[in-house]
Amino acid sequence: MTTPFQSILKRYTCKTKNDYVNAIHEIIQEIALVGLSRAKFFEHASFYGGTALRILYGLDRFSEDLDFSLLKPEANFNLHPYLRSIEEELQAFGIRVKIEQKIKHPPSQILSAFLKTNTLETFFLVDLPEQERQKIHLNEQLKIKFEVDVDPPPNFDTEVKFLLSPIPHSVRSFTLPNLFAGKMHALLFREWKIRIKGRDWYDFVWFVSNKTPIYLPHLEARMRQSKNWNRSDSLTQKIFENLLVEKIDKLSIEMAKNDILPFLRDKRRIEVWSREFFLSLIPQILYT
Repeated sequence: MTTPFQSILKRYTCKTKNDYVNAIHEIIQEIALVGLSRAKFFEHASFYGGTALRILYGLDRFSEDLDFSLLKPEANFNLHPYLRSIEEELQAFGIRVKIEQKIKHPPSQILSAFLKTNTLETFFLVDLPEQERQKIHLNEQLKIKFEVDVDPPPNFDTEVKFLLSPIPHSVRSFTLPNLFAGKMHALLFREWKIRIKGRDWYDFVWFVSNKTPIYLPHLEARMRQSKNWNRSDSLTQKIFENLLVEKIDKLSIEMAKNDILPFLRDKRRIEVWSREFFLSLIPQILYT
């Protein structure tokens, strides 16, 4: 008999272990959203980041984390009941998961937790080919990071999206122009010592390709909060584009490609990546 989990998995065409990992990762994310919706989490918070783009808006790459922002600052926000609701929802689908909230010292504006499940145990829920199952280590874990910004920067809009899978439910999300602004803040100012987040650059291409305008007031609010913009005047289109040119000039294209490859089904989508390619996108950016 086909289980609900197996029924959802039929949406995907899986051939390799990485295909199955990405698909199962995403299904667990979708089930977690159901748990959050049941717990009324989206009365207080909104979904954003790459996974929001993937699940709600059709971004054609897989994403690792679940990122949320409260609708207004709330320093004493209690994450525990919502994590418990996620755990219960996943258990209803036959997935045993351990959720650990990360306690930070000193306290941070970002509340973090990790959803962990045994990869091999979870793969027994699906008809994984034996040759792929043999590639999984006994204690290998599938992890999903869950983060909530309890001190969100201002100047953003949200909307409610309705999803049918795995069951009908609703999710509050940042609107696309605000998601674009958040992505550009990450692309311009995310701190990595030796790693380039190629996923940020892939998403940048996606926004421009889909003619999504960027909402600069929200980008400015994020920059002010992160101390990347201390000037008295407002962020302008020209200044933003100059920052982007500077970032492109420093970008390691090969490192960016290596980061995004595991999350793509069609590797040809990044063959054109080059400094000239990214620079050519700047005049195509729309503003709202």
